[in-house]
Amino acid sequence: MVNLITVLAVIVGFWGILYLIGGAYREEKEEGLQIDFFVALWRTKRFVDFIDRVGTRFRNFWKGYSTLAIGLGFVGMAYVFYTLFTLALQNLRTKVVTPAVQLVIPGVTIPLWYGLIGLIVVVFVHELSHGFVARAENLPLKSVGLVLFFVIPGAFVEPDEEALNKAPLLSRLRVYAAGSMGNIVTAIVTLLLLSFVLTPIIQPAGVEVSNLAENGPARDYLQKGDIIIGINGHEIKAVEEFFDIMNKTSAGEIIEVELLRNGNRLKFSIPLGSHPDNPEKGYLGVYPAQHIISKVGFDNIVLPVSFSLYWIYILNLGIGLMNLFPIVPLDGGKILDESLKAFLPSKVAKSITYLFIGIGIFLLAVNLFPALKGLLG
Repeated sequence: MVNLITVLAVIVGFWGILYLIGGAYREEKEEGLQIDFFVALWRTKRFVDFIDRVGTRFRNFWKGYSTLAIGLGFVGMAYVFYTLFTLALQNLRTKVVTPAVQLVIPGVTIPLWYGLIGLIVVVFVHELSHGFVARAENLPLKSVGLVLFFVIPGAFVEPDEEALNKAPLLSRLRVYAAGSMGNIVTAIVTLLLLSFVLTPIIQPAGVEVSNLAENGPARDYLQKGDIIIGINGHEIKAVEEFFDIMNKTSAGEIIEVELLRNGNRLKFSIPLGSHPDNPEKGYLGVYPAQHIISKVGFDNIVLPVSFSLYWIYILNLGIGLMNLFPIVPLDGGKILDESLKAFLPSKVAKSITYLFIGIGIFLLAVNLFPALKGLLG
């Protein structure tokens, strides 16, 4: 909680300095910096020509790509809605809550630098996909730019809204569906790289203590960053081996934990507590994470690349799918709204859209509550 308050104080201080230096320019500008309440936009037309060349030169590819994206969009929309609906019911019916939606805050809920790298890739892929498809559909772009929303950096491609609204239904759906398609394709490509290029050259080498439970017995012996390499004389390399051993322990049992701390090998005899979910089961009170090393050396290169690709995969897949959730202003909501208006009377279409927005906000709230509760302690 103290760390969170410190982070929030630094963020508020940064924005205060930004307002003092740059002032608040709330009127929309075609180019340049625009600062609003915890939102900073920088627009430019410098890269519009690049997007235009790529979008128009490979027009047939982008049209096929985005047409496929529409089908994927409806499937993803149904999948995300069903998943959040099912988990919301589970959370409402049972005392054991499952956080189906996680806040993405670099340095707080995800690693700072790897999280920032992943988010930057997410927004650039997403917005460039929108831009390329818009130009393939002969829709003009007003500008491109960078955005900072509170602490989350991003990028955007800004199509001409009037031209977009007048475009045929298929063109609009292609533009809306292209962003998530780009994220999902990026996630698949990244997963293939991880699976067939990097996974063969890395290996598990113990269990890292990523955090310690407040009232767990390990707090008196272990530290964050320790690498557990053995328990009771059994070598530990993978997280699964750690759980296999701990699941066989009982409350009050004393276990011998062997670990690496700053390169030094240490041993501790730790009396186990009672597990919160099963009083007879042993409880160490650590949050384990897989520790890996490179088989070919160059750990300072191989491991950062692996972690970066992992977070690029996780964030592109998660955010790409989440953006298909059928509520406006998400792309999934726009796809649903445009489709309903094309085939149903205006009032009926609008009523269904509002119904999805209401249900969607409720589902998000129920599924997000466990994550907020965990974040605030």
